[in-house]
Amino acid sequence: MAYSARIGPSILSSDLSCLGSECVRMMECGADYLHLDVMDGHFVPNLTFGHPMVECLRKSVGRDPFFDMHMMVSRPEQWVKPMAAAGANQYTFHIEATTNPGNLIKEIRESGMKVGLAIKPGTTVEELAPWANQIDMALVMTVEPGFGGQKFMEDMMPKVSWLRSQFPSLDIEVDGGVGPDTIHKCAEAGANMIVSGSAVISSDDPRSVIALLRTVVAEAIQKRSLDR
Repeated sequence: MAYSARIGPSILSSDLSCLGSECVRMMECGADYLHLDVMDGHFVPNLTFGHPMVECLRKSVGRDPFFDMHMMVSRPEQWVKPMAAAGANQYTFHIEATTNPGNLIKEIRESGMKVGLAIKPGTTVEELAPWANQIDMALVMTVEPGFGGQKFMEDMMPKVSWLRSQFPSLDIEVDGGVGPDTIHKCAEAGANMIVSGSAVISSDDPRSVIALLRTVVAEAIQKRSLDR
């Protein structure tokens, strides 16, 4: 099994007036990567930030942090080249936002980024499946995308379990309402990339929360490898 436990704080939950230092703080607290939510006010009702801010962040934090871009946008094709130029490492787009996922996957690869493919709660995992062997990561949303602070949807876990059983080495990410109270369900289902917003960033001790999340996931991965 090639996948490992990785924790990515969702920086949209941080103090946006000092985003650069917040990113550095998260990395110093043991984050494996940073999850950046791009919303266009169209695909989802909220509006966040675009590639100019990503470029500034990359200059501010240096080359090391892995930027996982969660592109909640209506025309994901439009932003591939700008995000690559800005310093993004992974481009995670929504299958619901494109009519040609294959072509978009190819464009992202050719721009030098990794490929993530996301599904909303209302989208079946079978719609993602045909592309699973062409992507680096599948993102199963555990809330409706567009707003932070929503309640974790446990009924999304069968999607994660199914993906893990069908594609044993795929990176599987969960995003939405994930924290110490819900991590066990995610880990048992087979998720290995954990996006956590307020549970990490608003904590008095982000380092220990990140460590807890990683330990739970790592133990589940180890158990799965022993059970095989």
